Amino acid sequence: MRFEFFIAARYLRAKRRQAVVGVITAISVIGVAAGVASLIIALAITNGMRRDLQERLVGSTSHVDLMRVAGDGIRDWRPLLARLRGVPHVVAAAPGLYGQVLISKGARSGGGLVKGVIPADEKTVGDLLQSVVQGSAAALEPVAVAAAPCGSGTSARNDCGGGVSREIPPIVIGQDMAESLGAKVGDGVLVTSPQGELTPLGLVPKYERFQLAGIFKSGFYQYDSSYAFLRLVDAQRLFSEPDLISVISFKVDDLYHADRVGRAIEDAAGKGFQTTNWMEQNRELFRALKLEQVVTFIVLALIVCVAALNILIALTMMVMEKTRDIAVLMSFGVRADQVRRIFLMQGLLISVIGTVLGLILGYGLSWLGGHYRFIRLDAAVYSIDYLPFAPRVVDAVIVAAVSLGVSLIATIYPSGSAAKVLPAEALRYE
Repeated sequence: MRFEFFIAARYLRAKRRQAVVGVITAISVIGVAAGVASLIIALAITNGMRRDLQERLVGSTSHVDLMRVAGDGIRDWRPLLARLRGVPHVVAAAPGLYGQVLISKGARSGGGLVKGVIPADEKTVGDLLQSVVQGSAAALEPVAVAAAPCGSGTSARNDCGGGVSREIPPIVIGQDMAESLGAKVGDGVLVTSPQGELTPLGLVPKYERFQLAGIFKSGFYQYDSSYAFLRLVDAQRLFSEPDLISVISFKVDDLYHADRVGRAIEDAAGKGFQTTNWMEQNRELFRALKLEQVVTFIVLALIVCVAALNILIALTMMVMEKTRDIAVLMSFGVRADQVRRIFLMQGLLISVIGTVLGLILGYGLSWLGGHYRFIRLDAAVYSIDYLPFAPRVVDAVIVAAVSLGVSLIATIYPSGSAAKVLPAEALRYE
């Protein structure tokens, strides 16, 4: 095999009688390198998008949510919460009350989803309250003052520390929402609930003024533009639902087994409850990313196929140029299968050089893009504000295998033609 490799390497770097053969060979190397680099970068981007979206989704929200099938809320939730915290693989649990509202400041307004929370519990299942960049989420902590009870019943008073200040209650909203409202920390905002009060004049929306205590930034547009947090008792008062929650959120020890743990939580909760998990809630998003990755791979692999076509042309022209040399080698006893391997190795060398250069270029550009984040995105469109890169070793193996395999197929015809050269015919007119 060393003999065939020696001849193939000599042919590859030898001076050409026809310059076009050398040009096509160089184009073949560049084409393979460009195709491999493009594939590596494209796969790094799709992997980065999937990784960042998954990390932000899982970090910002709970792994499993428990709700009532009838959608009538969860009453007497404290003993249920205490019992479900003991379900195997459950790490943390937190109650919450969701509601759609209109948040306004002056002439500006926008729809939002508020969640009434107990901050100490909420921070154990999600990171949004820990990503406050202006102000503080500490204002959402229960405050004990000598005032009217914050809800109905002793348990409700315990949740807010025995009572709640009659001062303006606090609210924490996302950065994009704050920018759209033109609101800053300390400003007052009006929160209007469609679940109003029935009066002789009809259903009147209920509204309450809140003070902006903090602004969070998760980097995920869906949350930063529409999410807001209230104290649980304030949300219950706003929605006229004393001592009721709509969801119990859970964090589990293995997020990829969230569906299995969710079924165990359903069984422990009893009839009338159902769970959803982060995989079900975002299935379409990750399915779209997977399809995009497959399509991108197929499209960019065509670049490698074009480069392989150049290899076929270059080797065919080289066989025509080296017909006399092949005849001389065969007259000295070189077998046809050895001649075939010479040109197979020559095509393989072109592919290896192009693949190595492409891997170096692709991983280099991916590292630069991931480290410096110089490609910005519109968060309103792509959900994240920069283009992420996440190159993987397994991608290099797959891309290299595809590149070498396609190039090897391209060498079959010219190497077979070289092996069929008849020495007597080739040397007759020399």
